[in-house]
Amino acid sequence: MHDRTVIALSGADRVSFLQGLVTNDVEGAQDGIIYTALLTPQGKFIADFFVLGEAERLLIDVAKSHAAPLAQRLMMYRLRADVDIAETDIVVSRGRGTPPKGALPDPRHPDLGWRAYGDSDISDDTDWDALRVDLMIPETGSELTPDTYVLEAGFEALNGVDFKKGCFVGQEIVARMKHKTELKKGLAQVSIEGAAQPGDAITFNGKPAGTLHTVAGDKALAYLRFDRAAGPMQAGNATLTRTR
Repeated sequence: MHDRTVIALSGADRVSFLQGLVTNDVEGAQDGIIYTALLTPQGKFIADFFVLGEAERLLIDVAKSHAAPLAQRLMMYRLRADVDIAETDIVVSRGRGTPPKGALPDPRHPDLGWRAYGDSDISDDTDWDALRVDLMIPETGSELTPDTYVLEAGFEALNGVDFKKGCFVGQEIVARMKHKTELKKGLAQVSIEGAAQPGDAITFNGKPAGTLHTVAGDKALAYLRFDRAAGPMQAGNATLTRTR
């Protein structure tokens, strides 16, 4: 995968440092892998990534487009913590067949297969966009944007949020959305009849209903107002129907 960057966190405070920032329990990454995100204090998305625990460091597997901004934000939070932050040359691979030695299961969903970290790309030819649409998996830069609230993007179902771990940046907003409100907007799967493109506005009876995102054949991921997704919707020259 040439669209991923691996950042290494080393130093005695690396676990406690990251634990106080991200949505998931970093302790769960020791000898394993977790999926998590860094949010703004207002609870909105900055970056999603995987964290792997090694004996002397934590590895962060993040979209290349978000690696530099993420590292910069981590540096801002570092203050006096004993943490070093550095980009590595580690190559990320993924696949769904027999996992290679040392590969780890994707923590978001069993059907997403494995992720491996090494010197070369050994990814297989899975149609990842089609699989993401089938499983309702959001992706950085598509469904996950600076306007995203992670619970609306399905992070709880993707094992990306731990509500028992303690404080993290943006926690108050995430907890309020979890416990005090019913989500009225969010990620959904739709069927498509006709032609529509990612980014097309979705309407219901002429009223704004959401935005179309990843399209794979006759299905797509969309961000919807749920109260306007009960019947046929329109996007581009297509008719959309919510399926999940």
